[in-house]
Amino acid sequence: MLKKFVIFFVFAILYISWEKAITSHPSVYEKNRAFIKENTLKLFDWRYILGTVLIAISVAVYALHYFVFRDPHHIFIFFVGDVAFVFVEALLVTMILNGLLENRERRTKLKKLNILIGVFYNKMGTRLLQEFITFDREKEKTCQTLLITTVWTEKQLFQVRKQIENTTFTADPLKGNLEALRQFISLNHDYLIRILENPTISEHGYFTNMVWAICHIGDELEYRKELGILPHEDYEHLSGDINRAYTQLIAEWLTYMKHLKKEYPYLFSLACRINPFQPNARTKTS
Repeated sequence: MLKKFVIFFVFAILYISWEKAITSHPSVYEKNRAFIKENTLKLFDWRYILGTVLIAISVAVYALHYFVFRDPHHIFIFFVGDVAFVFVEALLVTMILNGLLENRERRTKLKKLNILIGVFYNKMGTRLLQEFITFDREKEKTCQTLLITTVWTEKQLFQVRKQIENTTFTADPLKGNLEALRQFISLNHDYLIRILENPTISEHGYFTNMVWAICHIGDELEYRKELGILPHEDYEHLSGDINRAYTQLIAEWLTYMKHLKKEYPYLFSLACRINPFQPNARTKTS
C-alpha cells in the first residue's frame, strides 16, 4: 500500500512540474493545446468511429459463433479464407476498377480539352494559321499537303500530323506582315494568358507549349519597334520562333480535326470548308 502511494505521489509531482513548465511558455502551451485538439478531432472523425464500430460488430459475430457452436477450428478456416480473398479484392479494386474509373475521368477531361481547343481555333487559331502561312517559303507545298476534305479518314489525319511533326519549315519574316502578326497576338494576349491559367489546358503539355510559343513570338515582336529594318540576326531568330509555333499550331489543328471527324462530322464538314490552307476557303456548299 505504501509503495503504491509513493508511486502515485511521484507521478503527481512530475505532472504538476510538467504543467507548470508548459504554462510558463505560452507559445509551447498553445502549440500543445492545438496538437491535442487536432488529434482529438481526428480521433472522433466519422471514419474512425465507423471503423471501430465495424470491427466491434465483427468481433461480436465471431464471439457469438463460438459460444453457439463451440467450433474455433471452423471459425479459423473461414477467417483465413476471408483474409486470403482480401488480396484478390484489392487487385480487383486497385487495378481493374480504379483503371476503369481513371479511363472514364481521362475521357471526360479530354472532351473538355477538345472543347477548349475548338474555342481557341475559332477565336484566333485559324486566323493565326493564315498569318503564319504568309511567312512559309514553301507555302504551296504545305497547302497541298493540308488540303483536307470530308472524305479524309482519321488514319489519314494522324499520318499527316506525324509528317508535319517531322517537317522542318523555313519561315521568311520578310515575306509576311510582321506588324499585322504583332497586332493580332497583342490583341489576344489576355486570352492566351487565360488559356495558360486554365488547369484543364495546363495538363495538355503539347498544347500548352504551343501557346507559350505564340506568346513568345508576341513578346519578341513587342521588343522590336521597327520590324522592317531589323538586323539579319533578328530576322533569323524570328524565323526560328515562327517555325516552332507554326509546326505546333498545325499539329494541334490536325488533332482537333481528327476529333471533329470522329465525334462531330457536321462540324468537321464546316472546318474543311474554312480550311486556312485552302486557297478558296468558303462557308457555303456549292
